[in-house]
Amino acid sequence: PPYSILSHTWGDEEVIFNDMVNLKSARRKSGWKKVQYMCQQTIKDRLGWAWIDTCCIDKSSSAELSEAINSMFRWYQEATVCHVDMSSSPDGSGRSLDVNASFARSRWWRRGWTLQELIAPSNVVFWDPCWNCFGPLVNLVHLISDFTGIEQDMLLRVKSYREICVGKRLSWAAERETTRIEDVAYSLLGILDVNMPNLYGEGQRAFRRLQEEFMRTSTDLSILAWSPIIATSETGALASGPQDFAFWAKLPTTDSVYPSKPVELTNAGLRMELPCVPVRD
Repeated sequence: PPYSILSHTWGDEEVIFNDMVNLKSARRKSGWKKVQYMCQQTIKDRLGWAWIDTCCIDKSSSAELSEAINSMFRWYQEATVCHVDMSSSPDGSGRSLDVNASFARSRWWRRGWTLQELIAPSNVVFWDPCWNCFGPLVNLVHLISDFTGIEQDMLLRVKSYREICVGKRLSWAAERETTRIEDVAYSLLGILDVNMPNLYGEGQRAFRRLQEEFMRTSTDLSILAWSPIIATSETGALASGPQDFAFWAKLPTTDSVYPSKPVELTNAGLRMELPCVPVRD
């Protein structure tokens, strides 16, 4: 059925899955207001269902959590509307006198998980801390493009994210943060069209696995075009994180970069055929 979906950053006293069996207790949490606003807006949207990650995912089940993480991009993509709660704006009591400044300073723009929540849905609406409407994405696209580096055609869905080379896509996450290091990779699964098991505790290995899984299904060689922040003797063919793709933000948007034959990933390394381009002094 048609549904709305919430995008937000986690705060103190979020209403979680187990709280939903005791609404009297849930209402005492500061996060209840967010749930209440979302449900009220969903009714105004004439939709019968709302999805909120904090209280719709049973995180005590590792199987359910893994399924949710791998399905999250699709769930946002299929939602009728995505409501973005900008409660993390500095002026927690309401709007700033400078609406654009308040909007741009929100923590929502710096979190890893919210990148896919900006890119996947076809209809995105932004709300201030008191749920006064900042406006729909289409009215804010110039501002959003300026401080995310994501081109307007992509934000407006004129162009699909799949048409943009993966190096550029990863640059969108270069300055974003996650609480757990593994989530740097897991939050990018949908943007790279990858499915893989979630292994919390693996650390930076998760981002390496993300790149390996991407190369198993794609021949976009921009995955190998990165520059380490700090090069060491252990630096290999794969990047350590999205920050290594930051320089792509300064380059014109290009389509996916494909070789003539697929890349082979083996236990001995990478095997590929590449064109030779003469370089003149």
